[in-house]
Amino acid sequence: MAKHLTIGELAEAAGVPTSTIRYYERARLLKPSARSPSNYRLYSASDLERLRFIRAAQATGFTLDDVTKLLRPAPCGSVQHLIEDRLEEVGERMAELRHVQKVLRAALAECQGHSSTGRCKVVDDLSARAKRTR
Repeated sequence: MAKHLTIGELAEAAGVPTSTIRYYERARLLKPSARSPSNYRLYSASDLERLRFIRAAQATGFTLDDVTKLLRPAPCGSVQHLIEDRLEEVGERMAELRHVQKVLRAALAECQGHSSTGRCKVVDDLSARAKRTR
């Protein structure tokens, strides 16, 4: 029989905290292959491979719901749809970030233009805006 890993050994081998493994178990993405006589979780080499797959998929931009679908045998077309969905979301986030970048650049220019006064116009403007929204 192959050697089983404890949760700590699995976490170390995959480079994740044990809390991540427990979270994936609660999300039903991973489960221990066995239990020790004292009821400790035990994991196999295939569990380690699965955990690494989950991490790689997440690093690629897939959500945990996506990962659940990817872990099931799926036709390439359904994987393609997942990728298209993620690309659309990434595009939307990039547009939002470009807007934030534009706002921050304008705020920086405003700060630099008023630095001689000792007052931060950006903070004053944000404070005034906060008071109006109360």
